[in-house]
Amino acid sequence: MGLSWQQGPLSPGAIGRFLVPEPLPKRLLYAEPLRRRMRVRFGGKWIADSEHVLLLFEPGRYPMAYFPETDVSSDTLQRTEYTTRHPDLGPTCWYAVRAGDKSAPRGAWQHIELPTYASELRGRVAFAWPAMDAFYEEDERLMGHAADSYHRIDIRQASRNLVVRHHDRVVADTKRPIVLCESGFAPRWYVLRADIDESALTFVEHQTFCPYKGLCSYYDIGDARLAAWSYREAYPEVGRISGLVSFEPDIVSVQLDGTQLRLEPGQTVIPHGPDRELTVAEASARR
Repeated sequence: MGLSWQQGPLSPGAIGRFLVPEPLPKRLLYAEPLRRRMRVRFGGKWIADSEHVLLLFEPGRYPMAYFPETDVSSDTLQRTEYTTRHPDLGPTCWYAVRAGDKSAPRGAWQHIELPTYASELRGRVAFAWPAMDAFYEEDERLMGHAADSYHRIDIRQASRNLVVRHHDRVVADTKRPIVLCESGFAPRWYVLRADIDESALTFVEHQTFCPYKGLCSYYDIGDARLAAWSYREAYPEVGRISGLVSFEPDIVSVQLDGTQLRLEPGQTVIPHGPDRELTVAEASARR
């Protein structure tokens, strides 16, 4: 998903390749300015506030935000004896983060002996995402992880015939599906509920979270577990799929214009629960 995740160009499972005469290194790190104001909330206080955040993209990882030390509140960081070694960036020291009456023993880190080629990260600190209370861009809360600036979602209306079956039962039949194309993924097809036999769907108490689309709910279809899903209240940016249902082609039969769809290699979604165990209402509000 995006530049270095899922099947993006810097991920281990990249779907494409760089057209160069010599093979590229297996691990390519990429850093660029975020060019947005980002803030960190912890212990009831703003402990970092910067318009000069640097995003680091590593293969197979979500982008990580690095703040200039000068944009972190004084007395917030206390260096610990704990150190690790990054495979590309060298020794890494860890900090306890303290604010108000809260403490996160390994809440932040810094690379302390950076190679010359990674000098952009010198004097910068990254905060452990789950350990902080919240991250914000301007006044809107970020959910799940830092937004990947190379992640994109396009939604298009189609007039193709999409038919969903489970065993001998037709679960959905439509000639007006909505196709969602998302960075790093093959197209996903969504169906209006009017074109679905909703008696075939059994709602289950299971949810995952997408930082770009919102909270996702799931349905069983007969003995097919988690065979369908829906963003019942998708974020406004992707509001066209709100309430629509999509079906897993590796669990039930999904045919598009008579062609059987298959889950493409490398397309398995790595699910996320609600960020920091937030309730549904809190995650939906993004505040």
